[in-house]
Amino acid sequence: MSKLISISLSPNVEKDDVLLAFKLIFQPWRWKKGKAIEELEKEFKEYLDVKHAFSFNSGRSSLMAILNSLGLEKDSEVLLQAFTCNAAVNPIIWTGLKPVFVDVNEKTFNMDAEDLRKKITLRRDSGQAPRVVMVQHTFGLSADMDEILEICQKNNLILIEDCAHALGAKYKSKKVGLPADLSAEARRTEAETSAKAGTFGKAAFFSFSRDKVISSVYGGVAVTNDGDLAEKIKKYQEKSGFPCYDWILQQLLHPILMNWLVLPIYSIFGKYLLILFQWFQVLSKAVHWKEKRAMKPYYFPKRLPNALAILALNQFKKLEKFNRHRREIANFYSRELLNTKYRIPDTKYLDSHIFLRFSIKHPKAHEIIKNAWRKNLLIGDWYTTPIAPHDTKLDKMQYISGSCPTAERLAKETLNLPTHINISKEDAQRIVEFLKNYGN
Repeated sequence: MSKLISISLSPNVEKDDVLLAFKLIFQPWRWKKGKAIEELEKEFKEYLDVKHAFSFNSGRSSLMAILNSLGLEKDSEVLLQAFTCNAAVNPIIWTGLKPVFVDVNEKTFNMDAEDLRKKITLRRDSGQAPRVVMVQHTFGLSADMDEILEICQKNNLILIEDCAHALGAKYKSKKVGLPADLSAEARRTEAETSAKAGTFGKAAFFSFSRDKVISSVYGGVAVTNDGDLAEKIKKYQEKSGFPCYDWILQQLLHPILMNWLVLPIYSIFGKYLLILFQWFQVLSKAVHWKEKRAMKPYYFPKRLPNALAILALNQFKKLEKFNRHRREIANFYSRELLNTKYRIPDTKYLDSHIFLRFSIKHPKAHEIIKNAWRKNLLIGDWYTTPIAPHDTKLDKMQYISGSCPTAERLAKETLNLPTHINISKEDAQRIVEFLKNYGN
């Protein structure tokens, strides 16, 4: 049986991360409160050059904190792209707001500016009042921030950046997730400040979940340069409290059991072992079944516990190495698949994008994914429906079928290739050979 190659089963975890989690298992006094929380927030502020950063137990909780702190009226509309995960939609619903879906650009998988304009006009013509635009940097490919920012300014809309896929990605030499400086001094020249490349929205959030840029199984951060908003997010963070010990233990066990038990025997019995661990709640799932129906699990929103902050800090130190590796693997895929029937992303801006996954298109994408899985190549599980995972109830997400035709088509044509630190050039070559033999 050939070696397992996976895209999402704890992809970033290295030996030092597993040993760190194992050590923490025996130090429960460090699980909830500790210095690592403040240190992670400080490191984040310095890395992004922002004034305020607040850690939470997930990107979902981070987004909830931002939305709750904006003081929006109930049922205010938040425009966001289709071709996303329910983790981006649910916090909007849980906060009492209304998601409105915008189609995506064929080339970048990001929000289509033209459709954004249309949706704003349509909503206002029908008497609705959009208040927020949430722009996603899909797969680590930065969105066209200048055009989207201009649309937001003209229509007096609040801009939030979803950087769950994009820690370290850049737009015009500035890191994504860098909010506009809305200090008292900056407000005097707000128009000028907002127009600068790299100073984008009112707030941004990041995710550290198990298959993101850095991984602490669960985790996230909300950032802003707006002092008033920061004050409200801080209060929301304090009010949220920490997750329970059982939940923290679940997350600490994840890298240990996955890397020492599940993955080494995945092809034989490991996948069934993973199902059993999740069934008996020894390990958590990336997406709870309630989330697929727009219901909120008990552990959102919560603060980031110290134990997971320790794991996130250890990964954060390796961020540049991780992203450099991603770009190298993406460049390899790009060269090898250039003259094939696969449509590949534009790597012209290789230094700007981080390629959390290298996403390609093919008319038989789903068939290719199924056959790859039979050969122990677990590729391509984002996004096979306009809102993932595939068994998400789209009506509960308030998605209207046919409203985003490009996203719906891409969900049938797109498959992802892994770029994470545990993918070697040899692994990438094996994937390329399969693709050339099967879909070319």
